[in-house]
Amino acid sequence: MKVTDMSVERIRSFIAFEINEVSVLKQFTDVQQALIETGADLKLVRPENIHVTVRFLGEITPLMVNKVCKEMNSISFKPFEIELRGLGSFPNPRRVRVIWVGIRSGNEELLDIFNRLENRLLKLGFAPDRRGFSPHLTIARVRSGRNRELLTQQILSRSDHDFGTINADSLKLIKSVLTPRGPIYSTLHEVKAA
Repeated sequence: MKVTDMSVERIRSFIAFEINEVSVLKQFTDVQQALIETGADLKLVRPENIHVTVRFLGEITPLMVNKVCKEMNSISFKPFEIELRGLGSFPNPRRVRVIWVGIRSGNEELLDIFNRLENRLLKLGFAPDRRGFSPHLTIARVRSGRNRELLTQQILSRSDHDFGTINADSLKLIKSVLTPRGPIYSTLHEVKAA
C-alpha cells in the first residue's frame, strides 16, 4: 500500500455562494438553450455548477485548506438576497469569450465579504486577486468565432433579462476536480449566515 505525502497533494478550490433556487436554475437552462440555438460554438456550464464566486483560490494544499476554513469561520454575515439580472460577455460584445449573468442587488454585501476574506487570505500568503472583484455568474464559454454575430444579438437582447433572486445564506469552500466532461464540485467547508 502506497502512502501519499499530503503536503504534495493539491486541491483546486474557490469560495462561493451556490444557487439552489429551482426557478433560477430553469431560467439559466432556458437562456442557455437560446444561446445554443444560435449555432455558436459554446461550452455551457451545467446549471447545478453555476455559482457566485467570491474568491478563486487555485490549487492549494490540504494544510492551506484548513487555514482557509479557519479564516472563513471568522467572517460573519447576515443572510441577504442577490438579484440576478442581465446577460453580458467578457471581454466585450465584439470578442465574446465568456457569457455571464449580472448581479443587480447584493453587490455591496458580496464586496464586503470579498474584502474581509481578501485581507485574511493575503495574510495566509495568497497573492492579491489580480482581476479584482467583479460579481457575476458564468453560464457559458465560447470556443470559437462561429456564428458570433447571432450570439452577440442574443446576448444583447437579454441585457436586462430577469433571472430571479437567490438567498445568500451559506458561503462555501468548494473543491473543483476537472474532468473531460466538466468540473465536479464538492463542498469542503460551509459558513452559514448568522
